[in-house]
Amino acid sequence: MPEISSLGSFRVPLGGQEIELQQLVHDAGGMPLLRVRIRERSRFTIFDIDPQTAGAWGAAMLRWSEAQAAAK
Repeated sequence: MPEISSLGSFRVPLGGQEIELQQLVHDAGGMPLLRVRIRERSRFTIFDIDPQTAGAWGAAMLRWSEAQAAAK
């Protein structure tokens, strides 16, 4: 069984999806992964993301968020 640690969770105000971020470490070793779990009613979408992809995704989201705040 992999070791899974919760990093945080939140609910999206529009749509009500529940998003949970977890760290996933496999027993056999290898790099830790970021697990993104999105729950929408009874349906789950799960992404296991490597550190490089998580960094690129996070940076893109941060740029978008900052641009929206600057546009106000």
